[in-house]
Amino acid sequence: MFDHILVLCTGNICRSPVAQALMQQRFPDKRVESAGLGALVGAGVDANAGRLAADAGLDLSGHVARQVDTAMLSQADLILVMSEGQRHAVAERHPPASGKTLLMTRWVGGEDVPDPYRKSRDAFEHVHRLLVDAADGWVDKMPGR
Repeated sequence: MFDHILVLCTGNICRSPVAQALMQQRFPDKRVESAGLGALVGAGVDANAGRLAADAGLDLSGHVARQVDTAMLSQADLILVMSEGQRHAVAERHPPASGKTLLMTRWVGGEDVPDPYRKSRDAFEHVHRLLVDAADGWVDKMPGR
């Protein structure tokens, strides 16, 4: 059973906070958290990501970026990452987590979700659509749903 989901990206200010909110929206009975592999610790969500999330009915106003640690990786039942590189980084940091670390986009083509940080609004819109599709893809795949 996947009761505790950890969503990771790089800085924990663009992709993973949005993905966390989308997954929490779809799985209200699950514990969904996010963190970064190289987090901008203490920062809020990127303004572009926040606006797109708000337009989709998600509230990220209280988000504070945090760095992933071994305890988080150990405690999560499922770890969702944005890229193959991040999947490998998790395995290097905490080898026991490798078997429970999957791409966020696993059920919708398995492509990497590009980092929109410091890019155009179009880049953020593209990433937001990918994350919505990816979260929707998990709806029928999540055990115990």
